[in-house]
Amino acid sequence: MAALEGGRHGFAFASGLAAEDTLLRTIASPGSHFVVPADAYGGTFRLFTRVHERWGVIGVATDLTDPKSVEAAIRTGETTAVWVETPTNPLLAVADIAAIADLAHAAGALVIVDNTFATPYLQQPMALGADIVVHSTTKYCGGHSDVIGGALVTSDDDLAERLRFHQNAIGGVAGPFDSWLVLRGLRTLAVRMERHCDNAERIADWLVEHPRVAEVYFPGLAAHPGHDLAKQQMRRYGGMISFRVHGGEPAALDVVRRTKIILLGESLGGVESLIEHPGRMTHASVAGTELQVPDDLIRLSVGIEDVEDLIADLDQALEH
Repeated sequence: MAALEGGRHGFAFASGLAAEDTLLRTIASPGSHFVVPADAYGGTFRLFTRVHERWGVIGVATDLTDPKSVEAAIRTGETTAVWVETPTNPLLAVADIAAIADLAHAAGALVIVDNTFATPYLQQPMALGADIVVHSTTKYCGGHSDVIGGALVTSDDDLAERLRFHQNAIGGVAGPFDSWLVLRGLRTLAVRMERHCDNAERIADWLVEHPRVAEVYFPGLAAHPGHDLAKQQMRRYGGMISFRVHGGEPAALDVVRRTKIILLGESLGGVESLIEHPGRMTHASVAGTELQVPDDLIRLSVGIEDVEDLIADLDQALEH
């Protein structure tokens, strides 16, 4: 993972959240201030608000796609780090890693990038100024929905030494077989990501034209507000698509129940396509907060199956 991300130090964990928790315990202390995405993975937001907030750690949800908002949220000499997801989960917003790094470093803050969606094949945050890269290797790096794991990568020698101590002290390490499974997945990462991207681009174009689809979130669409930025800092646009349907939550729940080839499931990044309702599933923990997702939103992890089969499956699910 360190080699793929262009870093000097890599750490393997039992899960992505174990990696995030160890990182926070390494760099945070009571009163530490973090800038976090206003559209963050629910588990990350829960870790800040339900676990570390009780120890005085502050996570301020901010629109990281707006440089002025980022600049306003950072407190010079006080902010510990800016936590970046790009593309975000589940609304696929794209943040400018290099610009955020300039703002954060000028204020003495670190930059952490969750690169799970993009993978090191499509995006290398450390080359753009990030200090630490986080992964849930459960997803694309493993790639076969048969392992749970996480990883941290950095080139900061002092930080790496502290991470090594905390990883050993806390104990959320990856098991040998899990590590082997992730290594197996990494051997085919490039070829899988090309197919994920091919399929996602076709499906996103098709969804845009469907009369029951109200809005499509995919950085590969020219109309996406982060399209030009994604073109600059990513090799391609990834395999994740989110879309909203007319008819509200009942219609969205109906669609995710009706797909046949595309399986209903919370995870993502495997060779098989998965569909879910974030409001009821992956992002239920942010209901009632500023990160609450639309109730008519559907998230699709596009697999590597035949794209015509996937489109036909979505078509029959949307027609009901």
